[in-house]
Amino acid sequence: MLIDSHAHLDDTRFDKDRDELIKSLKDVGVDLVINPGADLQSSIKSVSLSEQYDNIYAAVGIHPHEAKEMDESTLEVLKSFANREKVVAIGEIGLDYYYDNSPRDIQKQKFIEQLDLAKEVNLPVIIHSRDAAGDTFDILKSAQDGSLEGVLHCYSGSVEMALEYIKLGFYISIAGPVTFKNARIVKEVAKTVPMDRLLIETDSPYLTPEPYRGKRNEPVYVRQIAGTIAELRGISFEEVATKTAENTKKLFRIV
Repeated sequence: MLIDSHAHLDDTRFDKDRDELIKSLKDVGVDLVINPGADLQSSIKSVSLSEQYDNIYAAVGIHPHEAKEMDESTLEVLKSFANREKVVAIGEIGLDYYYDNSPRDIQKQKFIEQLDLAKEVNLPVIIHSRDAAGDTFDILKSAQDGSLEGVLHCYSGSVEMALEYIKLGFYISIAGPVTFKNARIVKEVAKTVPMDRLLIETDSPYLTPEPYRGKRNEPVYVRQIAGTIAELRGISFEEVATKTAENTKKLFRIV
């Protein structure tokens, strides 16, 4: 069993073949996909996909790029989605200091508000953090009251920071860059993170793994990520696939 713990199948790049692609996933060995939102529109689309297809689960949230567009009504809409049966997380949320599409103080404020929402509705979080490791960690540490669970998606930080997140109660998700020749740090993370804290994802349609770089990414390519991690750790592909699927189901409470 393989689970892609993070893909954006609502993206317009899937408009021409979305239905066919989703229906074919089981045939290519991908059992489930978690589809997070990035703004209100994509959150709504994610919920719709989850209710249309058995093998899709949704997360709802506002990405840091869109933080400046959030107001009180946004949180109310997200909250209204949280009790839908197939909404399994608040996300993706967090901080992005690489692009700074929203002012950093607003990013931090809206991140905290969505963490509070996750605790209120008792859902885990999917965290986006780029060039913001210190602030992301500090905010999560401050928010952690023993009830907060979640995953650092498409993790790109250090081994040391990954282990600190794990101590805080979070999972680490590895994406396509682990297959890149020069991705030394993420390969080290993939080797070091305890197997019971590891998730895998494609982040489709972005970050396509080798040997498919340059093409649109798809959930089927999660196989390349699992295979690379298996090689790095010296264990079987099946062990990586099975354990990361178990971890994903546990975190997102999928029975």
